[in-house]
Amino acid sequence: MNRANVPMPNRQRFLDVCHGKRPGDVLITDWFNRYWLDVPDEWIKQGAPKEIKKAAAFNRYFQFEHIHNLQEIVSEHNRTDLPEVEAGEFFFVTPAILPVFEKKVISEDERHRVEMTHGGTIVEVSKEFPGRMPKYLEWPVKDRATWNEYRRRLDPYTPERWPSDWWGFVDKTNSEDTPTLLMLEGFFGILREWMGVENLLYMFYDDPNLVEDMMDHMLYFMMGIAQRVLRDVRVDCIRFWEDMAYKTGPLISPDMFKKYMVPRYKKVTEFLHSHGIDVIHVDSDGNINELIPLWLECGINFHWPLEVAAGMDAVALRKKYGKELIMSGNIDKRVFLKGKDAIREEVMSKVPFLLETGGYLPSLDHAIPPDVPLEGFRYYTNLLREIGGMEKLPE
Repeated sequence: MNRANVPMPNRQRFLDVCHGKRPGDVLITDWFNRYWLDVPDEWIKQGAPKEIKKAAAFNRYFQFEHIHNLQEIVSEHNRTDLPEVEAGEFFFVTPAILPVFEKKVISEDERHRVEMTHGGTIVEVSKEFPGRMPKYLEWPVKDRATWNEYRRRLDPYTPERWPSDWWGFVDKTNSEDTPTLLMLEGFFGILREWMGVENLLYMFYDDPNLVEDMMDHMLYFMMGIAQRVLRDVRVDCIRFWEDMAYKTGPLISPDMFKKYMVPRYKKVTEFLHSHGIDVIHVDSDGNINELIPLWLECGINFHWPLEVAAGMDAVALRKKYGKELIMSGNIDKRVFLKGKDAIREEVMSKVPFLLETGGYLPSLDHAIPPDVPLEGFRYYTNLLREIGGMEKLPE
C-alpha cells in the first residue's frame, strides 16, 4: 500500500518517485501509457465514450498524470508539426528534419500503395491495413554523398524548429506544475531510420568513419537543442530514443556500443548533469540487459519499456541494480488476452515490490495494442489505483 500518499507539487512528486523517495506511490502517466492509434476506435466499440478519440480526453478518462513532452520543439521524431498528427492518422517515423520531404504517391494498385514519406523513405503500404508496419523499399541515406545532402535538414538552429513565441512558450512551460520531458534522439536508432537497420549494420564495417560522422552530427544536433532549451526552460527529465535491441540482445555488441556511443553519450549527459538533470531516460525495445550497465556508466538511469517477451525482468533488475535504476513498463501486455486473474497475477508479482523498493512508474511493456480489451485495461488501472490507495475510476 502507498505509505507516501501526501499531496505535493506534481513536478516534485515525479522527481521524488523517480529517486525512490515515495515508496508505494503509484504514478500512472500518459507518457508511459501511450497507445496504438486504433485503440480508441476499438474501445469505443466496447463502451468507452467517443471523446477518447482525442488524446486529452483519453488521458482524462483513465486519470493519467500528465507529462509535458515539449513537442512544441522539433527535437525528435515525436513531432506535432505534421498534418497527419492533426488529422489523427497513422504516420511514419519522421526524424527531426527540416524541411521534411514532400509526401507523395509513387504508384499503387488495388491492394498496395508505394509512397514517399516525410522522412524520405519509400514504403509500400497496405490499403487494407494502413496503420500497420509498411514494407520499407528505400532509405534516404545510402552513402556519404546522400548523407551530406541529408544532414542539411538537421540544423538545430533552424527557426521553424522552435516555437515562434519563444518567450511565451518559456513562461507558460515554467509556470506549469507539470513534469517536463525534453526528447532527444540517440546515436543508433535514428541512424537506422535514415539508412535501414541492415544497411547501417554493414556500414559499421564498410565505412565506420561515415557512421562516426553521422553520430558526431547527432551529438552536435542534440547539444544545440539542449543548450538552448536548458538556458531558458526548467526541464525535469531527458529522453533518448534508441530502439537498438531485438528479442535476445542488442543489434550491435556491447564493445561496439562502448566504442561508438559511450563517449558521445557522456558529452551530452555531463552537460545535462551540470544543469542539475539526473533523471535521464532511454527508450529501447528488446533485450537490453547487456547495455544497461553501459548506459548507467553514461549517466542514463531510466529504462522503458522492458519487454517481457524479450526476457526483461524488472524485479531481477531491481535486485541487481537497486535504486540506481529507474524503471517503467514490464507489465506483460499479452496477459490481457487471458483475463482478470492473469492480469492480477502479473501486476501483483511485480508492482508492489517495485513500488516499495522505489523508482518505478507502472505501465505496460510498450504502447497499448488494440487487442487489449477495454474491460481488462480498466481492471488493470483500478488494480494499480487500489495498490496506491486511490479510488477506482468512475463507471
